[in-house]
Amino acid sequence: MGWAARFVAAVCFFAAGVLFVPDALFGSASGAGPGAGAVTAAKLAHLLSFATSWGAALWATFIGGIIMFKNLPRHQFGNLQSKMFPAYFMLISTCTALSVAAFAYLHPWRTASTVERYQLGFLLSALGCNLSNLLVFTPMTIEMMKKRHKIERDLSIGEEVGWSKNQQVAKSNPTLAAMNKKFGMIHGLSSLANIMSFGSLAMHSWYLASKLEL
Repeated sequence: MGWAARFVAAVCFFAAGVLFVPDALFGSASGAGPGAGAVTAAKLAHLLSFATSWGAALWATFIGGIIMFKNLPRHQFGNLQSKMFPAYFMLISTCTALSVAAFAYLHPWRTASTVERYQLGFLLSALGCNLSNLLVFTPMTIEMMKKRHKIERDLSIGEEVGWSKNQQVAKSNPTLAAMNKKFGMIHGLSSLANIMSFGSLAMHSWYLASKLEL
């Protein structure tokens, strides 16, 4: 099944879901305000955007990246990450932006409670961290990685799995050692921004859980 077919199938299942919960979209028979549909749409947008951001961050940060690093040759792993991470940060930046917009619509700042204002702050923090990665840290990390790959290819290393050869050669190669230091600093800032975004979403998850009625 191709990508387009999978996407259409997912949209169809999504649309069919309203048949089983019509009140969620059209309001209950007892009557709802004229903006009930817009409110439900905003809630749905917030929930799906948050869930996508959370799930993508969980997978990329704690599962997918680690599995790839432990099983792929290092240069192959780096090249794959250089393609995957811009798309990853674009996805979660878009989703957190939608979450911010939906939450701000549902809880305007002037009438929001203190708790709701904190939640908006957590979402804005996640968005800021994601955008900093998308626009600043990820491009810098990729550029630095490519420079280091060139140095490593000249030294005939980089096709192994893990860091062992790099660390060994860097002890006697000041150029590689300096590049490792620069890469580690930029990559560390990127990782920090990513984990701060994940943490902000984690704090918001408690708020969402308190509002669910199952």
